[in-house]
Amino acid sequence: MTFLPVLPWAILAVVAGALVVARLVALRQVLLAAGRLPGRRSRAVLRWSGVTLAVLLIIAAGTRPGIRANETHRRTTAAPGANLNVFLIVDRSADSGVEDYGTGEPRITGMRDDIASLIELYPAARYAVIDFGSRAALDWPLSQDVWSLRPTIAALSSGPDAGVDVDAAAAGTVLRYQLIQAAQQYPGSRNVVLYFGSGAPGSRMPQGGFDLTQGPVAGGAVLGYGRTDAINEDELRQIAGQLGAPYVHRDQGQTFKPDLPGTPDGTGIRADAVERTELYWLPALLAAGLLLTEIYLSVREFRRGRIARRDLTS
Repeated sequence: MTFLPVLPWAILAVVAGALVVARLVALRQVLLAAGRLPGRRSRAVLRWSGVTLAVLLIIAAGTRPGIRANETHRRTTAAPGANLNVFLIVDRSADSGVEDYGTGEPRITGMRDDIASLIELYPAARYAVIDFGSRAALDWPLSQDVWSLRPTIAALSSGPDAGVDVDAAAAGTVLRYQLIQAAQQYPGSRNVVLYFGSGAPGSRMPQGGFDLTQGPVAGGAVLGYGRTDAINEDELRQIAGQLGAPYVHRDQGQTFKPDLPGTPDGTGIRADAVERTELYWLPALLAAGLLLTEIYLSVREFRRGRIARRDLTS
């Protein structure tokens, strides 16, 4: 059994501790509300236990448990992207909804298509998605679960953020911390960054920058979408310089084949084959079942209360 937590262990422990304390406080309130009737107290404690177990299962899912299959003792050619961490920075502001990509498609369409092609080219890589509009957020933690990533990418859309409120480098801080965490979780792996956006054209917000001094990057690209006279290519080129990557303007129908390092230094092009089966879905599924049960009981209790009050007033 191996674990790849979505947050650093220290932060995950603090969150888990806070939730446990909250549930203990809730237990005291449940017992007070139930009074001294044994049957009522037992039912209340049982429901409290179900919700508490669901919370613990969600925390367990956050540790991303998995089973690593036995390593094969034969040598085999590593799949493209083996031991490679790919960070995808996606502009989801209103600018990405402008329909000037190719034959009039939204810019986000080109971003989705290129990311899908990238996953096909490097199926063995780990991927993380950081999106931004008025602010940045980690949309997909670094993971090799490309099976689940594909529908997430297909669902990417532009948001309602106003263009004047967009910082093209809003993802800088989130990226920096993710690179530090990747170095701790996967020592010896390489990091690459691909930026998909239009440079926040017309934005009145002061533009920031990317500081990668504490998280080395081995490659990547900055990709611009939309008509060249309608996007901010100067800002995109500046971001490319900060990331140490080339700037490429993208248009519909162009072949997308970024040149990313396939394996880290010193490992050669051959490696032992290792497979990992993700198990986070199992505690998440059990937690969902418990929470649905609690929702059903709460709704039933609410309806019974309304019926009782109606009978008293009639």
